[in-house]
Amino acid sequence: MTIKKGDFVEIDYMGKLKETGDVFDVTSAEVAKQHKIYNPKAHYHSQIICVGEKQVVSGLDAALVNKEEKKTFTVELSPEIAFGKKDPKLMQLVPLQTFHKQQINPFPGLQLNLNGTLGTVRSVSGGRVVVDFNHPLAGRNVLYEVTVKRLVTNDAEKLHGMMHTLFQRDISCTVQEHKAHIDLPLQNEMQKHVIDHIKRLIPALQEVTFSQPKQADVKSPSQKQ
Repeated sequence: MTIKKGDFVEIDYMGKLKETGDVFDVTSAEVAKQHKIYNPKAHYHSQIICVGEKQVVSGLDAALVNKEEKKTFTVELSPEIAFGKKDPKLMQLVPLQTFHKQQINPFPGLQLNLNGTLGTVRSVSGGRVVVDFNHPLAGRNVLYEVTVKRLVTNDAEKLHGMMHTLFQRDISCTVQEHKAHIDLPLQNEMQKHVIDHIKRLIPALQEVTFSQPKQADVKSPSQKQ
């Protein structure tokens, strides 16, 4: 059976730089260890995604259309459909004292979060630091080796995959008689956004509820500022 937009699929993949063959992303912990990129804090497992929703890089997402389940393929992606071109405007000079105030000694290659944005130090000279706020793989041609393990038809599995994609962690979900419950407390506005997203991609789920915040998380009126 071939894959079309809107299908949920379970995939394994390995991303490599075309020029060097260096592996930068895998779904398998074993493969990550083999290539010495294993991160004990990361969650390694097959990914369940909805094709056409850009839950992976856009070029890989498009390449899944018309592929067959239980098959492996390789796709080459240019920067435009992978991690983007290098934007010179995202190369910024930051005073060295900004780092020293945070007790950081910057050096080329250091990755850090500045004001909520991930950047990479490119050079340190004369009291100034050049920080690159482009994606670390911007401007690079990449290769993905992808295995389509199966089409996912179970609504509970689809929902679990969606929640992992949205929140980048495993979240307990239950589905029964077209009703779903997600073990995650969210504010009303965020709940509405997530529910709309779920109903669009999994229309069989007619009702979606969330767990309530713990009492300790709810401030009394006297505690509110």
